[in-house]
Amino acid sequence: MSDIIEYRSWVCLICGWIYNEEEGLPEEGIAPGTRFEDIPEDWRCPLCDVGKGDFAAVEF
Repeated sequence: MSDIIEYRSWVCLICGWIYNEEEGLPEEGIAPGTRFEDIPEDWRCPLCDVGKGDFAAVEF
């Protein structure tokens, strides 16, 4: 059994900005390791200002 934590990345479907769960967004008060679903619902994309509904999980 592995203890590796699987973090996901989420891409804004409008502008392409990527939120990485492992890195978080400390400059906006979102700690590293914060899951996308745990970000407040009123959070907006820092690049184009759309809501969380315009993001999709991606795998690299």
